[in-house]
Amino acid sequence: MFNNYITLKDVDVKGKKVFVRVDYNVPLDDHGNIEDDVRIRETIPTVNYLLDQGATIVLASHLGRPKGKPEPKYSLYPVAKRLERLIGKEVEFLPDCVGSFVEESVSKARPGDIILLENLRFHKEEESNDPKFTENLAKLADVYVVDAFGTCHRKHASVYGIKEFVKPVVMGFLLERELDYFGKALLNPQRPVVAFLGGSKVSSKLGVIEFLLDKVDKIFIGGAMAFTFLKAQGYKVGSSLVEDEMLDKALEIIDKSKRKGVKFYLPVDFICGKAVSDQTPVIEVPYQEIPDGWLGLDIGHASVVLIKEVIKDAQTVVWNGPMGVFEIDKFKMGTFELAHAIADSPALSIAGGGDTDYAIHKAGVVDRISYLSTGGGAFLELLEGKQLPCLQAITTKEV
Repeated sequence: MFNNYITLKDVDVKGKKVFVRVDYNVPLDDHGNIEDDVRIRETIPTVNYLLDQGATIVLASHLGRPKGKPEPKYSLYPVAKRLERLIGKEVEFLPDCVGSFVEESVSKARPGDIILLENLRFHKEEESNDPKFTENLAKLADVYVVDAFGTCHRKHASVYGIKEFVKPVVMGFLLERELDYFGKALLNPQRPVVAFLGGSKVSSKLGVIEFLLDKVDKIFIGGAMAFTFLKAQGYKVGSSLVEDEMLDKALEIIDKSKRKGVKFYLPVDFICGKAVSDQTPVIEVPYQEIPDGWLGLDIGHASVVLIKEVIKDAQTVVWNGPMGVFEIDKFKMGTFELAHAIADSPALSIAGGGDTDYAIHKAGVVDRISYLSTGGGAFLELLEGKQLPCLQAITTKEV
């Protein structure tokens, strides 16, 4: 499915200006310090390869949501400094991403130089896919590399519109790795395939569930989504979050899983509170016994036992979404136990989504998950079976 696209190793980059669209949208603290640099680290194989091949490297990214105008707190300058430390080589930071000064600076750069441009989203034309802005980006490139998986679901200038102005557009190593693992997990997997889905709303994951029912052997739905499925089957769920407009659809999904022979699991118990708060009293009850006025905020210990049973014979595991409000200590157990169960499994495991990524890091098992996707929205769109816009921009191989 993904092997007909041109990749970095298919083109000669020696002596050329290589523009690399990366995703350096890293979390910053209140003082502008980088809290997690994994997205920077993941691009280092691409950067090092280009250095070895004698290319001039121009890196471009977005950071945060500056709404189309410069905002100092969203400057990529701290990223340039971190990248310098990680690769042990000077990174020239430019205060803009387009314009005569940028073009002149890039034209003067020599093979082996690394330039990082300022935040693409300081220009509203990036998100509106403006042709003139895109053309100005293209002036900086002999070869254009898309390596920003986290932005691949956006029809923005730097990952989609660019195809009209520069050839070739090629796939970087990070994007190639993301798609390779996705293919191993869901397009040509070792079976049984087990999927764990969490989060709050069925409506936001409906496409994912529908797609996975055609791909997996077992599916476990936790998080607040579970209560819509339980209420649809006639169970009382107290004050837990429910999407009443999705009750019929929930029953359809359960019926579809039966028809397709997919084993469908819901939690069998919950840890409940009176409010989403550190101070709330807590009880643990079976799924049939959630009292009025109480909210299910995590899966319970019996559900963790069930998860370990479900995962026991898995050869491939896919995970998206937490099992509860794991940001609060009283309700983190289920999500962390799932993270450890997946980490302990010998199965190929692929996980993605912002909350899932955060939970895996917090649980301390990031090095034992086969692949942790760097993209939230893009990962979800792949799980829905959608075509990513960035792939429409990448040059295909001639048959």
